[in-house]
Amino acid sequence: MITTFDSSYAGHIDMDNVGYAGTPVNDRWFSNEQLATVFPKAEAIAKSMDRLGFNTFWMAEHHFQPEGYECIPNVMILALHLAHVTERLRFGCGFNIAPMWHPLRMAEDFATVDILTGGRVIFGVGRGYHTREVETFGAPLLDQPANRELFEEQVEIALKALTEESFSYHGKHYTIPPDVPYRGYDLKAISCVPRPTHPFECWQPIQSASQRALDFMIKNGIKGVIGGGSAEGGAVHSVVEAWQKTHARFGHELELGAGLAFGYQFYISGSREQGMKEAAKFYEENLKIFGPLRLVRALTDQQIEDMADPKKAPTAGLPTIEQAVKAGGVLCGTPEQIIEDLKAVEARYPGMDRIITTLPVGTPQAVILEQIERFATEVMPAFEGRKAEAAVAD
Repeated sequence: MITTFDSSYAGHIDMDNVGYAGTPVNDRWFSNEQLATVFPKAEAIAKSMDRLGFNTFWMAEHHFQPEGYECIPNVMILALHLAHVTERLRFGCGFNIAPMWHPLRMAEDFATVDILTGGRVIFGVGRGYHTREVETFGAPLLDQPANRELFEEQVEIALKALTEESFSYHGKHYTIPPDVPYRGYDLKAISCVPRPTHPFECWQPIQSASQRALDFMIKNGIKGVIGGGSAEGGAVHSVVEAWQKTHARFGHELELGAGLAFGYQFYISGSREQGMKEAAKFYEENLKIFGPLRLVRALTDQQIEDMADPKKAPTAGLPTIEQAVKAGGVLCGTPEQIIEDLKAVEARYPGMDRIITTLPVGTPQAVILEQIERFATEVMPAFEGRKAEAAVAD
């Protein structure tokens, strides 16, 4: 039963000339003053979500993007600020890219924001997908097995630091603590000081859904996000089933969809056709940035090449919003149509309780604020589970 509605924001600034026929991704270049507008934009979205009754505002960590698409380098610092200008909204790290951190620094920063915000920040980890980001920080990404191996060690260390009074770790990449003398004794264990003072959850995006990835998440008590943002939206049934079966192997009997959040792009309008027409350019801009990063599996090499050329792209047979809506990855239409679509998801996956809505990268602030207002006032009240949760909170 759906009880929780969130929204996500990757950190894009307002930009003109979006869509397949618009400015190529690699031709965009913004001034520092323009790039810094990501912070008041995030604040405006957070204040609106707080007023409207959303549960969590998910933001993404990214680096080195003068193109203006993903401009938040430290989600936890921004979450700390936003917690001070809102009353009840929670903030999700969607996600801290572990290979770009030392795991102990990531744990310490999260513990700090947990304490200073009264437990309003949700921990999240990811492996990364921009070579320019991850490799620049000295971690592997082109070598995917090495990236996963490093990530797994880092997450295990961070979770130990956050949950154990003292600990040690000996792996391929890290020996914590180092074998050194300290103040008259040999160092054998180390403590994160202070640790979180509130219960916390850890979330991770599910992309490949490999068995190794699912085993790692479940072994470490990590919850999963399917779709939304950079990923193909909506519930992928085979992944949901694999998640449930893997939990069963670990001795956990879950309803289908439990422990997962489903992410959806959405757009509310007077009709489905009108909504697709209005939102098409934003959907296309989102594909333009994420398609070449191999996050849209259906794209061919030729389509990715054509996508970079605004003269070829509109007639290159690229994915359309109409196809995405038909496939269920994008919620588009009247409030009643979106409610119907989500009710169908709720019925198919009774264990799933969290929906993360998102507006595509390239959507201007004014449209985001108008759309989340409509979603909160015209869609969310239709879900009885949310009403019950709100009553308990009151």
